[in-house]
Amino acid sequence: MTGSGTGKTTVLLVDDEALIRAGLRAIIEAEPDLTVVAEADDGAEVLPLVRKHRPDVVLMDVRMPAVDGIQASRHIVATMADPPKILVVTTFENDDHVYDALRAGANGFLLKRTRPEDIVRAIRMIVSGESLLFPAAIRALAATHGGRDARGLAHAGLTEREAEVLRLMAAGMSNVEIAERLFVSVQTVKTHVGNVLAKTGARDRTQAVIVAYETGFVTPG
Repeated sequence: MTGSGTGKTTVLLVDDEALIRAGLRAIIEAEPDLTVVAEADDGAEVLPLVRKHRPDVVLMDVRMPAVDGIQASRHIVATMADPPKILVVTTFENDDHVYDALRAGANGFLLKRTRPEDIVRAIRMIVSGESLLFPAAIRALAATHGGRDARGLAHAGLTEREAEVLRLMAAGMSNVEIAERLFVSVQTVKTHVGNVLAKTGARDRTQAVIVAYETGFVTPG
């Protein structure tokens, strides 16, 4: 998926600090396959810019003065049939605001101190949708909110293999890694992942893992 006629992955930057935006823009624009299409300094500007530019990825600050990244993420997911990938950018990885943004529909998160090469890698990874971003941190956040839904996932009707795939997804494995573990093709894994998302009602891998933890289907450790 690319939102420009050039075949590049397009990015919208959202942060109330101009210096942070400038740094991210420099990192992204240095890559031949990535480009920044717009910037915003508050979440209130995000939805109109997303509708105008149709970016592939939104790099979203969590804490902003008027409309924060949680609200902005929720608005995007709720009002768009084909929303962009949302990558939360934050200072603290154990911040409950990050978890709230993930629950609102963000696909993953980056720390502001992340190395430039890892920022670029994360953008490419989130577009592919085949693995989680910083799964250990996501798991730690999800674990603190576990057990909210006592029903587990019995109602989802997962097959034994689909349940196994979900556990491996929750462990942070990519489709390729899951395929290697289960001795099946990557396409077979993609089929299982698609079934897991459909049966759990999750929009993407991150949401599926959050559901798995919150229902107690997967537990820490």
